[in-house]
Amino acid sequence: MMMADELTRLCFVPATELAVRIRRRDVSPVEVVQAYLRRIGERNPVVNAYTLVLAEEALEAARAAERAVMAGGPLGPLHGVPIAIKDLDDVAGIPTSMGSRAVHGRVPSRSSAAVERLLAAGAIILGKTNTPEFGHKGITDNPRFGPTSTPWAIGYNAGGSSGGSAAAVADGLAALGQGTDGGGSVRIPASFSGTVGYKPSFGRIPSVTRPDAFLWGHPLVHIGPLARTVSDAALMTQVMAGPHARDPLSLPDDGIDYVAGASRAAGPVKIAYSPRLGSFPVDERVATLIAEAAAAIASHGMAVDEVELGLKPHHSELAALWVRTISVHYAAIAEHWKADGLDLLGDHADELTPDFRVMLESAGRVGAVEHALDDVLRTHVFDALEDVLDRYDVIISPTLAVPPVLNATDGNTRGPSEINGEAVDPLIGWCMTYPINFTGHPAISIPAGLTSDGLPVGLQIIGRRHADESVLAVAAAVERMRPWFSTYPGLS
Repeated sequence: MMMADELTRLCFVPATELAVRIRRRDVSPVEVVQAYLRRIGERNPVVNAYTLVLAEEALEAARAAERAVMAGGPLGPLHGVPIAIKDLDDVAGIPTSMGSRAVHGRVPSRSSAAVERLLAAGAIILGKTNTPEFGHKGITDNPRFGPTSTPWAIGYNAGGSSGGSAAAVADGLAALGQGTDGGGSVRIPASFSGTVGYKPSFGRIPSVTRPDAFLWGHPLVHIGPLARTVSDAALMTQVMAGPHARDPLSLPDDGIDYVAGASRAAGPVKIAYSPRLGSFPVDERVATLIAEAAAAIASHGMAVDEVELGLKPHHSELAALWVRTISVHYAAIAEHWKADGLDLLGDHADELTPDFRVMLESAGRVGAVEHALDDVLRTHVFDALEDVLDRYDVIISPTLAVPPVLNATDGNTRGPSEINGEAVDPLIGWCMTYPINFTGHPAISIPAGLTSDGLPVGLQIIGRRHADESVLAVAAAVERMRPWFSTYPGLS
């Protein structure tokens, strides 16, 4: 029988290694799931990563996975590996709460496309993870479930909107976490939680939405993994990625191998280091750590030049663009839900998070032509990235302009309203991630280090369009230069 410290260490075994150990029969899927459920029982009341723990369902799936191992048949790449699913994505037969007091009793009959592929690969779902209401901001907190803390500093936020999944992975409550990224919602919590958060190129991982198959026609919302290593993120991406006949925006299979990308040498790489990604104000604690990371990368032989993006719009204008764009999409979703009998701005208006309610109400004031002309601003961002990526393989920058922020006590934690004396939008203006959602380029956040008071900071790596393998290769190279795995609080 495993001792307590052995059970804890089992919860931090990389997913790639864990899958191999299960296939070799070194460890049973039942033992693995039991170890995770034990740790969830101990730590989730503190971290608040999960909104729903599926203990019996996970154990049943683990017993079936063990029988499959013993039968000696073919096994999926994630066979027996425990994962967490963000509570915005559907799992058949399991309630989806959307982090909202207004949503009760919504039990989907079908899983999302990404979840279907994870289950087909043999993954075992431990539960659903916390998110701000409908994922509307870069902080994980809501009046229904409360805030999620980064495991590095309980009481400081884990980031959002996939904060529950990020915190679960960082604290050994899941081997992998699924997230969605509409403005940085995978990369933001990766930065605040000290994990790897990967946003593949738009269309790599399909999203089958109905009744509107083109709901995310602007390349805002991506699906991506949260993991403790780059290889783990690559493996999860490989499972979820690929064209889907029911997603008209999914990319065709071009033979990309995510796992190989994370395992190969990066080769000669030209890196553009953008300390402010245009005009973002950046907290000195973050700026110092990112500058140190850039210097360390250069010291290992990679070519690193400091280059600023020629972004014409000011960061405040871009933040307003993001809020305006995502608000219109949320309003469209609300109309679909209204047709299904849930009127968010009717009987449930008083139950909504104040900021989310304002977003829904403001969307009606955005004219159709104004909405279409917003693509001009998006084009400025696209061209600014391409101007740099014409000359460099990747761009590196801070993931966020600030370290983790303190949780509020009313279910409505927000980001900072100013940085270095300069005003920023508390919903998204401190996130140096959302411009990349305007363009669909691949981007990843990896740990860059800890501030003097122990708060994690992320390094963002942005790649050329559809050059996902290069992004993973550079991220893996930095991971080898500056390994972070042994620093997770649960291993200390």
